[in-house]
Amino acid sequence: MEPGRLPLTGVKVIELCLARAGPTCVRHLSDWGADVIKIEAVNEGGEDITGRRDGFDYQNLHRNKRCIEINLKSPEGHAIFMRLVKTADVIVENMRSTVKHRLKVAWEDVHKVNPRLVYGSISGFGQTGPYANRPGVDQIAQGMSGLMSVTGAPGQGPMRVGIPIGDTASGTHLAMGIAMALFDRERTGEGRWVHTSLLESLIYMMDFQSARWLVDKKVPGQAGNEHPQGVPTGVYASSDGYINISATSTRLWHGLCDALGKPEWKTKAEWSTQAGRRGDRRGVNGAIAEIAKTKTTAHWVKAFGDAGVPCGPIYTVDQVFDDPQVKHIGIAAPVHHPRLGKMDLVASPLNFSGTTRALRCATPDPEQFTDDILTTVGYTKEEVAQLRTRKIVR
Repeated sequence: MEPGRLPLTGVKVIELCLARAGPTCVRHLSDWGADVIKIEAVNEGGEDITGRRDGFDYQNLHRNKRCIEINLKSPEGHAIFMRLVKTADVIVENMRSTVKHRLKVAWEDVHKVNPRLVYGSISGFGQTGPYANRPGVDQIAQGMSGLMSVTGAPGQGPMRVGIPIGDTASGTHLAMGIAMALFDRERTGEGRWVHTSLLESLIYMMDFQSARWLVDKKVPGQAGNEHPQGVPTGVYASSDGYINISATSTRLWHGLCDALGKPEWKTKAEWSTQAGRRGDRRGVNGAIAEIAKTKTTAHWVKAFGDAGVPCGPIYTVDQVFDDPQVKHIGIAAPVHHPRLGKMDLVASPLNFSGTTRALRCATPDPEQFTDDILTTVGYTKEEVAQLRTRKIVR
């Protein structure tokens, strides 16, 4: 790979996104070289939103992008948008259907201007159907996908996952779809509209739990820290913390027995099969727990590791980034912001040979690239000044 070239170098992206799902998609693209222009609405009310933009979440979502504020409701602002559309490769949006059609930025509006354009959309529940115009956010989709019904301890009631999994899953799925559409365009010369929703992505992420119902007609329930099917898998207290252990196959079960100093468990008839261990889940877990609490987490991580049994400590987030393996893989990436100084953000989880996933630039201030973006599509400096004066752009 040429020095400085990334997999998406040369791909131009327009971002029309709010919240998290859409920006998550675009972050995948910008991290790997796409030239992203993030369009935000002009702050007509004069509200002080500096704190939000300077916050950790905004900074982590919008690095490696350029930004411009445009009043898309005005004819002049819409004209700016359409000039950008003519030379773009991708648009990503997560507006409700009525909003994007009212602003005339929908697939039908842009495809006729630039037939090669790939148009990516994320919604709460889908682009059509009875819920198409409902507002949708992560937790609502968590509930409607069945995810909250299988999360948490048995009997405690529905429990949300501790991260915005619907936003991150749908954003990641859409980024993959956009990459497919760009690849397809190389053969056809034609762009496509690719879309997903929080609901679709989470039902897909339910994976075997969704298939359990579709194929076997079994409604899965909550299993807490235990695996719904495989025993033993779960959380056990050590003498100084907690550990995760997973030993569901016969080979792993035998390794666990040896690591715990209980080789006789291997020949215990009622525990000799996965079905048997599942039938006596409480007895198996209780026996492991009695021994696990006698030694430290570090002791068990080594003992189980030597036996080839998956095992690991349970970290708080600060401990995660202090772990030697996490430090080695470099998932905390440094970047310098001209106002906020040096900070670490979460790097892309992908690794490509011949290049680096280092962050190229911090999240920009909205006015930082206005002149550059507008002059690139043909506006003179005088015209840009007039657009600012009339509050068409910031």
